[in-house]
Amino acid sequence: MGIEYLHTMVRVKDLDASIAFYKLLGLEETRRFENEGGRFTLVFLSPPGQENASVELTYNWDGDEGLPSDSRHFGHLAYRVDDIYATCQHLQDNGVTINRPPRDGHMAFVRSPDNVSIELLQRGDNLPPQEPWASMENTGTW
Repeated sequence: MGIEYLHTMVRVKDLDASIAFYKLLGLEETRRFENEGGRFTLVFLSPPGQENASVELTYNWDGDEGLPSDSRHFGHLAYRVDDIYATCQHLQDNGVTINRPPRDGHMAFVRSPDNVSIELLQRGDNLPPQEPWASMENTGTW
């Protein structure tokens, strides 16, 4: 039996804010589909050169009052990064809360504007512990 990964879908409340967040992670919009009859927009974003690893943002034009909710039942999206400290600093400098700092030089968690948990993992070996991350406490849940 053959199987091919296509994408992960998450519902979003503010399409522009969500796109901006995923672009901060380095994802690029690869395609967009607007359905006038169904009153929704689908936006697919992927890391450069990795269109097979997409996140699909689903935006309902008439709103979605259930968002943002605690999306922990969803699990999380995971992305490998070249420098976990630089990535977290970039996100933090742009107003993103680092929920689980990369104290171990390996793993961090943040949340999207729609409360989707995002895991960031260091490519290769763990980086040596570095401040302010090594002593930073968790913020909220991830």
